[in-house]
Amino acid sequence: MQSLKVAICPGSFDPVTLGHMDIINRARRIFDHVIVAVMLNPAKNTMFTVEERIELLRKCTVDMADVEVVGFEGLLADYAKIRDATAIVKGLRAVSDFEYEFQMALTNKKLNNELETVFLTTRAENMYLSSSIVKDIASFGGDISNFVPDCILADIKDRLYKGGRRS
Repeated sequence: MQSLKVAICPGSFDPVTLGHMDIINRARRIFDHVIVAVMLNPAKNTMFTVEERIELLRKCTVDMADVEVVGFEGLLADYAKIRDATAIVKGLRAVSDFEYEFQMALTNKKLNNELETVFLTTRAENMYLSSSIVKDIASFGGDISNFVPDCILADIKDRLYKGGRRS
C-alpha cells in the first residue's frame, strides 16, 4: 500500500486571500493531503486570533476533504516529521519573496533532511495581493470583494471595516 503524499502550506493568513486559496487548490492537485498550518507568531501584530484565522480557513475549505486546517507553533521542520509530511508548499509573488523563502527552505532541509520545499508561483492576477494590502484597503473602507473568498467576506468586513483589532 502506497503512503499518502502529505504537504504543509504554512502561513499567517491574516486574513486569507484569494491568492492563498489559489496556492492551496494547486497544492491539492500535487499532494494527497494538504495541511494548512496557521502559524502562531507572537511577534506579529495580527487582526485576527489564531482561532479566528483557523475558522476562516475552515469556512473556505469546508468542501475539501483532502485539506486539514490546524494551528501551529514551533519549528515547521519538526511539525512536518510529526505529521509525516514530505513537503512544504509556498507561494511566491516576486523575487523578494524568493530570497527569504529560499533561505527558509535551506534551513528546513537542514533540520529535516526528508523535507522538500515546493514553490508555486502566483498567478498574474494575484501578484500584488497580500493580507497586508487587504487590511490596508479595508481600513479605508475600500472594496475587498475581489481579494478574499466570498464565504468569508462578511467576517472580514465586520472586523476590518470597523478598523478594530481583536479584543
